Order: sequence, then C-alpha cells, then structure tokens
Amino acid sequence: MEFEKSLFEAITTGNKDQAQRITEEAIADGVDPEKLVNNCMIPAMDDVGNRFEQGELFLPELLIAARAMKTSMALLRPLLAKSGARPAGRVVIGTVMGDQHDIGKNLVASLLEGGGFEVIDLGFDVSPQKFVDAVRENSPEVVGMSALLTTTMPAMKSVIQELAQAGIRDSARVMIGGAPVTQRYADEIGADGYADNANSAVTLARSFISRTP
Repeated sequence: MEFEKSLFEAITTGNKDQAQRITEEAIADGVDPEKLVNNCMIPAMDDVGNRFEQGELFLPELLIAARAMKTSMALLRPLLAKSGARPAGRVVIGTVMGDQHDIGKNLVASLLEGGGFEVIDLGFDVSPQKFVDAVRENSPEVVGMSALLTTTMPAMKSVIQELAQAGIRDSARVMIGGAPVTQRYADEIGADGYADNANSAVTLARSFISRTP
C-alpha cells in the first residue's frame, strides 16, 4: 500500500525519477505489477486527466505526469507480459496522412496507456493503408485518429473507407479528435465517436470496450 501511495504521488506530481525509483523498489519487494497498474497508475492518470479537464492543471503538467507514468510502465510492461496480465483493451492510434502534428495524439496515447490500454502508436502522417495494416496485424478494439489541420481531416474519412473496403471496418470502433474536428464531422464520415480532449478520449475508449461482446 505504501508503494502505491508513493507512486500515485510521484505520477500526479510528474516526478519521473521518483516514479522510477519507487517502481524499482516495488518490483524488488515482489509487489504484484498488475496491482500497481490497477490500484495506482490508472487512478493517478485518471486524477490528472480529470484535473486537466477541469482547468486545474495545464498541458505541461499533464505531459510531465504522463512522462512519469511511462517511466514506470516501461519497467512493469515486461513483468505484466510475463504474468499473462491482459490490458484493458488494444488501441491503434495515429495522426492522419499529411499532418505532422502529434502533441495531442501523444497525450491521448499516454493517457490511454496510463488507463491500462495497450497502445500501438503509428506516429504522424499515417496513410490509410498503414492504418489498415495495423488493424489487420494487431486486432485492436479501437482505432484512434487525430488531425490538427482542416486540410488533413478528409484523410480520416479515407481511413474509414479503406477499412470498409478491406472488410475490417466492423472489427474495431473508430474515434477521432483534434482541434478542427467536431461531433458533426464524426457523424458525417461514419466514425463511432468523437473526443474533444485526451481525458474524454480515454472515457470514450472505455465505453467502446464495455460494449464489446
């Protein structure tokens, strides 16, 4: 319990070095890595995500909290895999073709990982075919697309069309986001959902998973 409390504090305050030290000590002490994730890391990232959404934290603070979380997760991931622990779900995510902005996408990916998801991050300027290939190879429950430019938004529709043509559109829920993106646009292109910030993207992904048979 002491490890969980200390790690929670290290992550929520963005203390990367402290998060690494506490995680290493917990591992050496034989603490169950899955309990650290479920009882500490997920609640910590939920906490900072909620405070960011409410205007109590700013983007730099959210980013350093995510960095601290990723430092701990890098140590725990091999142990989780070895133990056979299952992630909350699997998400393929990327910034669409023609768009090289990835700060928002990176933040969503970090919060998803902090929320217990396995994240396959395709990066930025991702072609529709690369999304299709990633869905085929990884069988995710969720596909996430980001765009910061209005000129690259049509690529989101292209990805959905390519998924349909490949016969795998129904294998995953599609969520989209980014500064110019709206719920109306999500409806127009046939996306399953829209998130206007990183925290709501995690909430949306969780809702997709809960509805998966």
